Amino acid sequence: MGSVSLKIGDGTARFKRATLCTSAVNLLMILSVLTTNLFALYAFNYSPIHLHLHAHNLNPHKNISLISEHVSLILREIGSSQKKLAKMEKELLGYDTIDISRPNIASELKLFLQHHQLPLGKDSRTGITEMVASVGHSCERSTDLLSQYMNYKVSGSCPDDWSLAQKLILRGCEPLPRRRCFAKGGSKLGLLKPFPLSLWSSVVDNKVVGSWSGYGCKGFDCLSKKKLSRECVNCFDVGGAENQRYVKSKGKNDFLLDDVLGLGSGGIRIGFDIGGGSGTFAARMAERNVTVITNTLNVDAPFSEFISSRGLFPLYLSLDHRFPFYDNVFDLVHASSGLDVGSKVEKLEFLMFDIDRVLRPGGLFWLDNFYCANDEKKGVLTRLIERFGYKKLKWVVGEKVDAASGRSEVYLSAVLQKPARG
Repeated sequence: MGSVSLKIGDGTARFKRATLCTSAVNLLMILSVLTTNLFALYAFNYSPIHLHLHAHNLNPHKNISLISEHVSLILREIGSSQKKLAKMEKELLGYDTIDISRPNIASELKLFLQHHQLPLGKDSRTGITEMVASVGHSCERSTDLLSQYMNYKVSGSCPDDWSLAQKLILRGCEPLPRRRCFAKGGSKLGLLKPFPLSLWSSVVDNKVVGSWSGYGCKGFDCLSKKKLSRECVNCFDVGGAENQRYVKSKGKNDFLLDDVLGLGSGGIRIGFDIGGGSGTFAARMAERNVTVITNTLNVDAPFSEFISSRGLFPLYLSLDHRFPFYDNVFDLVHASSGLDVGSKVEKLEFLMFDIDRVLRPGGLFWLDNFYCANDEKKGVLTRLIERFGYKKLKWVVGEKVDAASGRSEVYLSAVLQKPARG
């Protein structure tokens, strides 16, 4: 499901860009035709005058030769203009982003990147005749790694290269191309625990159908005792401390789930959790018959496999990827410090606008224990939120003592309601 969504979302954005690009190309074609016609008008107007003034020096054969030269020149100009326009159109529409003529390009990558004719022929509105394979534009900068990723045995088992795939994604090569190999799975058909028992049952190591290669821990017992991030402190210990999240508060920044759900006008039915760790937020919502999709990557642990083993829905993509959902679809968006995308304010703005896009009017944006490294960061986030005009239903700035360093750290928690905009 995840890869289909990515494909559709990327295709929709490409279709919109193509519409704008085609309009630009059409304008360039009009300008080119006007220029060529002016040149032709000059050439044909020039010849008779020249022939009239010097008729005694020219014969009919020379007159025809002179006109032929001008016509040939005009045709060459038209042909050159058409080639330039075709090249510009391909560049504007995103064709030929990756040079597949390089000698080190894997044959599977060349095959995937081949253009395909539209099933119903030329699109009358945009003039597009081909479908273009969906890969991230930054793949061009990682062509060697991408070619390595696409170097496999067709119809065989896919290589154990999940870390290579994730490296490409984090470099902006997203979405990745499809492959014609079988993903690795367990050697036996494992029996899953029934829902909702699966939400809080420990997952055995062999239920991870991928590989533990590349991780410091080689099992969930090890992971359950680790602090992998601010949001994932023993978060794999679903039978222990993780079982208390969202139902018991450790401080004023920890909002209770039922209290937040009570603030939702029109009810909460579907939600989106950004950087949701091991999926505990989605598990708590599932107990209340609310469907939540958890955005995650497998950084330091097999988060995606663990979430799915609990009977929940992981969405494997980076925060730099446009969310593959239509506008105004979610009743609630939940995010914590995973929302932090670096020091550039513009990066956070792009992310916040995409969150706003997928959240319906009246929906809730729950900012849960966002770590404020300093007052400047808190001020930037506060000013950005105020620009959206959200109603502040809850807003708490509090301090927590970091267990490792012993230092006091500032966190922001808020529940905000998206306004209706005309």
